[in-house]
Amino acid sequence: MSEIEARELRDNVMQGLYQTFENLVREKKKTNSDIAFAKNGKITKVKATEL
Repeated sequence: MSEIEARELRDNVMQGLYQTFENLVREKKKTNSDIAFAKNGKITKVKATEL
């Protein structure tokens, strides 16, 4: 796999992850749910409407 192909693959994966996260937030907003994040081993819950 060439460097250009690897970059394109990485970009496509990142775009897919971004779209998936956007869909998750949209669905959580509809149900007024929380989304859990982990940072430095600590779990934090945030209302989807705050994002």
